[in-house]
Amino acid sequence: MRDVRPTVFVVDFGAQYAQLIARRVREAQVYSEIVPFRISAAEVAARRPAAIILSGGPKSVHVDGAPQLDPAIYELGIPILGICYGCQLIAQQLGGTVGRGEKGEYGRAVLSRNGTSNLLDGTEASFDVWMSHFDSVSKTPAGFAATGSTADAPIAVMESDTRKIWAVQFHPEVVHTVNGQLIIRR
Repeated sequence: MRDVRPTVFVVDFGAQYAQLIARRVREAQVYSEIVPFRISAAEVAARRPAAIILSGGPKSVHVDGAPQLDPAIYELGIPILGICYGCQLIAQQLGGTVGRGEKGEYGRAVLSRNGTSNLLDGTEASFDVWMSHFDSVSKTPAGFAATGSTADAPIAVMESDTRKIWAVQFHPEVVHTVNGQLIIRR
């Protein structure tokens, strides 16, 4: 008999964060499963997850051999949340621009909401988040809105409700990010 409980796939891009993200999803009372970044769109479609989270990772999207996601996964209509490297990968693969950082962000930063955001709905206008990145999104893909920023990351949150794809430059899975669990639940 096939397991029919809703499952969230956490795509592992090689960072320690995938385990913590999976745990946070489970704390939201949803089953999660860590899958390799090499998973194909056909495999994802066959297993029908309720959502996909793209984890952070230690690489830059600009280096040779950087982990990639099967681009056809974006076309499956499954809700996707990209975190840190996952955010940058979404931007790069969908036609946005990821700039090589002139100044990285490491540690606490203040995120400010910019306009309406379904992902950040229910959060304060500004709150502390935990950053760990050098590169960052400098131009969103077509159809995405930049809905959150920090002093050093003008596009710290981007979202396309119509495509069901959201992305954050910060780490909502760590306890240092205020509202992190709320964002993962959404």
